[in-house]
Amino acid sequence: MAILGAHMSMAGGYFKAVNAAHKAGCDCVQLFTKNNNQWRAKPITDDDVEKFRSALDQYGIQHTISHDSYLINLASPNDELWKKSIDAFVIELQRAEKLGIPYVVAHPGAFTSSSEEAGLKRIALGLDEAHRQTKGCAARCLLETTAGQGSNLGWKFEHLAEIIELARDPERLGVCFDTCHVFAAGYAMDTEKNYKATMRSLNKTVGVKQVKAFHLNDSLRPFGSRKDRHAAIGAGEMGLEPFRFLLNDRRFRKVPMYLETPKEDEQGRDMDVVNLKTLRALV
Repeated sequence: MAILGAHMSMAGGYFKAVNAAHKAGCDCVQLFTKNNNQWRAKPITDDDVEKFRSALDQYGIQHTISHDSYLINLASPNDELWKKSIDAFVIELQRAEKLGIPYVVAHPGAFTSSSEEAGLKRIALGLDEAHRQTKGCAARCLLETTAGQGSNLGWKFEHLAEIIELARDPERLGVCFDTCHVFAAGYAMDTEKNYKATMRSLNKTVGVKQVKAFHLNDSLRPFGSRKDRHAAIGAGEMGLEPFRFLLNDRRFRKVPMYLETPKEDEQGRDMDVVNLKTLRALV
């Protein structure tokens, strides 16, 4: 059976994200460990950790992951922003470690005024430095597949493979596969043949065993649009078939999958509940 969950808000305490996940019927949960649009973060107290872990135990929710701040750009050619991004990513790893979260999902970065090649090298160097500063830390970085908007890297499987290959500690890296982003980047999954071809391409470059998490999102924008706009499952341009193939792929049975879809529809329904029901019906 698939391991399904969603991204939940940690407003009011990390344990609140766990409570919300339980209420929606999740098996797993993703959260931010700080405000994702700010550099600064309040320290995590022992009380925060205690409440978070006991909520996980109470509800039997496993496979927690966190997502890093959207301000971080490890591909930046600007030295000041690059160093600030490394410092911020170190804090993300330390915060995950403190909460007992095994993985931090990160968008690889945008090369802005440099080049694709320079950006990929810069990301690997940034990760090397973050790893150097967090020796002995068990929390690992999962590089997320992106839609490829603007100069964002990570929309080709080859980008992720190259970053992992260039990094000094490749064993501290893995991949998070986002369905909307992969679709928007131009990888087809609409038929069984296309789904298999996309997974072969992923396996040849990154390796399917590197995929430690999935983000399950439909796409508001068309195939190959390189635009990152999430939609409810089956309510976007992807339809249900790609999700059916993915959820019944035995290789990913033990890999947790997290919704990052809109939380409510026009009728005010809890869309996490609706989307989880839709997905479970496909298994």
